[in-house]
Amino acid sequence: MKRFIIAVMDSLGVGELPDAADYNSIGANTLGHIAEYEKLSIPNLCALGMANILPLAGQTPAASPKAAWGKMAASSAGMDTTSGHWEISGIILANRLPTYPQGFPDDIIDPFRKAIGRDILGNCPASGTQIIEDLGEEHLATGSPIVYTSADSVFQVAAHEAIIPPDDLYKICRIARGLLQGKHAVGRVIARPFVGNAKEGFRRTENRRDFSLIPPAGCLLEQCRRSGIPVISIGKIYDIFAGCHIDKAYPGHNNAESAQSLLRALAENQEGFIFANFVDFDTLYGHRNDTIGYGKAIERFDAYLPELLSALSDDDILVICADHGNDPSSPSPDHNREYVPLLVYGAKIKPVCLGIRSTFADLGRTAAEYLGAGDFTVGKSFLKEIIRED
Repeated sequence: MKRFIIAVMDSLGVGELPDAADYNSIGANTLGHIAEYEKLSIPNLCALGMANILPLAGQTPAASPKAAWGKMAASSAGMDTTSGHWEISGIILANRLPTYPQGFPDDIIDPFRKAIGRDILGNCPASGTQIIEDLGEEHLATGSPIVYTSADSVFQVAAHEAIIPPDDLYKICRIARGLLQGKHAVGRVIARPFVGNAKEGFRRTENRRDFSLIPPAGCLLEQCRRSGIPVISIGKIYDIFAGCHIDKAYPGHNNAESAQSLLRALAENQEGFIFANFVDFDTLYGHRNDTIGYGKAIERFDAYLPELLSALSDDDILVICADHGNDPSSPSPDHNREYVPLLVYGAKIKPVCLGIRSTFADLGRTAAEYLGAGDFTVGKSFLKEIIRED
């Protein structure tokens, strides 16, 4: 029985794309710059071929990588979580999802205020950690939720758990999701619960929830289910695809939980498509310009790899990739328009160079071909390049 596993190291870009200037991403290189600033110990990733994809300070390319290696370019407009994961699954967006660098207009905010029966605070692009420090005390005094956005297509709502409990915040976000349609159809509405006080500081909790757009028809997940192939999600994959076409979902509020959930999914599901997201790289470190923390998180993932690889069967294919960049060494806390790594491992895999793939959808089409998930017309499969003839 076959399994195809995709593990997304969220935001681990490997260098600027040719159109980086259009996205304020000139010079971005998430992994490359982390390796420059931090002395990384990532022997397992390098054994697979990570240092063969791009030059990494302090790392030596593998003479005989254990995985097929390459990198992928985004062909969708955008550089966010939604467009990146959707493109992996074969959905290419011709137009960028709407963003709001000046905050949200009245024709969004006025109906939102009326629908939730509260005023709001904020309504501006902001760092999620900074805005709760700036407005947390006023939020405690007024009970008004904090609304903010970023360079991505997101409508974020932050609230203290003692003022607006998470379940009530989720209801508010569902209202926003219902309003944000048509020309204002942002990729995600995100609930951002937090705790703390002005004296000791505020901090976000792991009760975050994302309320995404319904993915367009024809994605890999849908085609797998139509073909009778189980679809298993780990972490925020469930939210990114709005719960559509998923048979079983495992939790992953942080990298450690995603790691254990992926091992449990492999133990409990003998066939199917397993799609996992490791969120901490982006949420905890990229967006907070924390180069040291990001480097340590990569090292922890590297240390986890032997256990993951040993859990694979001979018919499994494991892919390690990313969905966009988020260079923590840059002045901005926002995502970057970057290539993403592509490592393909398994007993059946020939360790060959896959070069530069023109779209993330090449990965989705390869998965569809291997699993027998019907007619998949987007992207170009590289399955024949990597499968051993013997």
